[in-house]
Amino acid sequence: MLPAYDLEKIKFATDEPTFEKAVNAYESRKVTQWTEELNGFFATVLGTKPYRVYVDSHRYDRGSCECYLGQNDTLCKHMVAVAIYAVMGGRKLSDEDKRPVSQVTCSGRLGALSKEELSTTKKSITGAMKYIKPYNGPSRIWFSYQNSLSEGCNRLSKIVSELPVSEQTTKLLIDMLLRLDDKLCRGGVDDSDGTVGGFIEETVRVLKEYTKLDSSCAKAFNELKGKETCFD
Repeated sequence: MLPAYDLEKIKFATDEPTFEKAVNAYESRKVTQWTEELNGFFATVLGTKPYRVYVDSHRYDRGSCECYLGQNDTLCKHMVAVAIYAVMGGRKLSDEDKRPVSQVTCSGRLGALSKEELSTTKKSITGAMKYIKPYNGPSRIWFSYQNSLSEGCNRLSKIVSELPVSEQTTKLLIDMLLRLDDKLCRGGVDDSDGTVGGFIEETVRVLKEYTKLDSSCAKAFNELKGKETCFD
């Protein structure tokens, strides 16, 4: 039975420390006694003691674990390890599979995107933006909502970190920042834990690196003249 999620979904939606611990458990072959049921996956994950774990086949963050975190309805490394096994089936993870995506970096590579690459990147940005949405639910779903913001920012971080440096991509990032600014200031996004704001600050830092590598990138900043933004 194939799960409805993939490794990318698990990596983007899980906090970095938990994902790294889950990867270690998976690669250390601590996911044992694997069985599949109609709606999910069962396994015993070896830790301080053997923990019986269940993970839903449609949502990897829905399930149960006998560990302390699992008993308190918190996504734990054991559940994530089982989800990884459901996706990978015991196959080896590549370095790219395991690479964290929570930080924004500058590729340092000069160049522009082709017309097709630019179109694909814009669509990817729009797709990631959908996770950064207004909050209008009850307090009990606030943590789930914050996870959605984190996933959106993680997806955007990967996109930004892979872009070449040029005036074209600078314009692309400034447009993205203005869209995020609108979401924060007028779109009802609750960024009280600073997830989106932190991503914006990191992207601004990357744009400063762009101008050091290619001075023509500074021309794209004209779009910001006379505009008040939350990222100054």
